[in-house]
Amino acid sequence: MQISDLRIFLAVASTGSLSAAARQLDVVPMQVSRRLGALEEELGVRLFHRTTRSVSLTAEGEAFLPYANTMTEAEESARGELSPSPAKASGVLRMTAPSILGQSIVLPLLPRLLERHPELRVDLDLSDRVIDIVGLGLDLALRVAPLDDSELVAKRIVPNPRVICAAPAYLKQHGHPSTLSDLDAHHCILLQAVPRWPFVIDGELQRRRMNGRINTSSVDAVRTAAIQGLGLAMLTYWDAFQQLADGSLVQIELQDASMEDLSVWAVTPTRRYVPTRVKVFLDALEARLADRQ
Repeated sequence: MQISDLRIFLAVASTGSLSAAARQLDVVPMQVSRRLGALEEELGVRLFHRTTRSVSLTAEGEAFLPYANTMTEAEESARGELSPSPAKASGVLRMTAPSILGQSIVLPLLPRLLERHPELRVDLDLSDRVIDIVGLGLDLALRVAPLDDSELVAKRIVPNPRVICAAPAYLKQHGHPSTLSDLDAHHCILLQAVPRWPFVIDGELQRRRMNGRINTSSVDAVRTAAIQGLGLAMLTYWDAFQQLADGSLVQIELQDASMEDLSVWAVTPTRRYVPTRVKVFLDALEARLADRQ
């Protein structure tokens, strides 16, 4: 079983297309098709359903995916450890991050990272959804929500507490709330994924439904609406740190309640065989977040 064939298999699985995989790997589509066929013949199973318009994993292909990831990661780790320059990263870093965190933290650190590692490429999915990183063959996910899947490996990067904030103009017009009951008189900008706001009251986490005229699926939209003075927003610190620093948003502290503490987590499929490209990215991320605290 050749590592190059496994890379082709993973590229087709992640792109859903032979031609897209060929472009990603800089080979011709015929070579992708031929090597996939050789891999299927060697394994004795069909890995993909193929039509003229789409390619999708079979049940056997789904089962083989984590093994292919592990084998390619092990090969990359071995090369990285034995290389004369083990700190140099190469290959495609496939990762996902929440939209605002990706735009405000991840993207700004990429120019210097790619300059230091010219053989590295980054495939970044920005989404507020929780993505199956094992099924999609991703190297890394940045998350702010608690980790439910115990099979994944999570490393805490930095605290990321929830904050209530609003534009100065909104507070001037509607007043500055100072207690939990004061929030009932305010318009709240709601995120569909968090229908109840989590408060810590006397050491106990309680979730309360808030009054709101705006309900959206986008964290970015929540922040934008808050900047426009449309109400109180609940965001995480790293979603709003730039606006809190420049004064376009003001943090609200309540006398009788605090907000839920969260963190930024780096989630990987396995603790073993972590590719060098993941290590150098996480080093750069931790350094950038440390500078912003």
